[in-house]
Amino acid sequence: MNRKPPRRLRQAVPVLIVAGILVLALSGYLTPLLQTPLRPLVGAQTWVAERYHALVQFFTVPRDVAALQQRNQQLEAEVSRLQTEIIELQQQISETEILAALLDFARANPSNRYKAAEVIGRDPSPFLHYVIINRGSADGLRRGMPVVTDQGLVGRIAAVTASAARVQLVTDPNMRINVRVEPAGTDGLLAGSLTGDLTLEQVPLDANLQPGDVVLTSGLGGDYVPNLLVGQVTGVRKLEFELFQSASVQPVVDFHRLQIVLVITNFRPADYAPLLPTPLPPQ
Repeated sequence: MNRKPPRRLRQAVPVLIVAGILVLALSGYLTPLLQTPLRPLVGAQTWVAERYHALVQFFTVPRDVAALQQRNQQLEAEVSRLQTEIIELQQQISETEILAALLDFARANPSNRYKAAEVIGRDPSPFLHYVIINRGSADGLRRGMPVVTDQGLVGRIAAVTASAARVQLVTDPNMRINVRVEPAGTDGLLAGSLTGDLTLEQVPLDANLQPGDVVLTSGLGGDYVPNLLVGQVTGVRKLEFELFQSASVQPVVDFHRLQIVLVITNFRPADYAPLLPTPLPPQ
């Protein structure tokens, strides 16, 4: 007659078996046995995961690239807009500084009346001899009116339309200006040239010209208001056998950077032609 094991023993056997398997697994003794049946399953899982990630990237990356390109274009447009605003602000600051300097000049010379004008055109030749301004006869401008900046004399109005005028610069080869040199205290004639250089002519030999002397309009001849700064002597040419000495003059105005000028509107050049003697006819 067979006797069954005690009930407690039957219950304890499965627990002991599970505990033994856990101990063996934690000790690493079952790893070689488990790797062999699980290796195909792990490989299949890895293959499925790689294909899944590839599909996800295939469908999502193009949208990401397009979004990045669009964002990049937006940022480039924003940078371009900001650069444009910076340039505009710099121009506004420059114009404000010029206007402030012109206002100071006008206040320092209250005997004259001025009309501000903007330079809208320039001589296309390499040597700048004229500029075009955006004021004309409708604004009270007339031929012969002097044009200045806060630095000094620019030239004079040579031709006028209703809304614009051409300014003949002091460097024009046809320009002749009666000037006074200080502190030498002598008069002379300032002449332009094709190259844009200024030459001081007809200065007496006994005049003590020195580099650094300033050249001002004298008012003689009635073409310009007196005491307008024109330039500075840079070199003197004096020969004993000549009747006069001459000098090179550096203009104080940078004609290539002219933006805003002032026209002296209360000045009218004098016409001395009827007072000049008539040359005798040849005999």
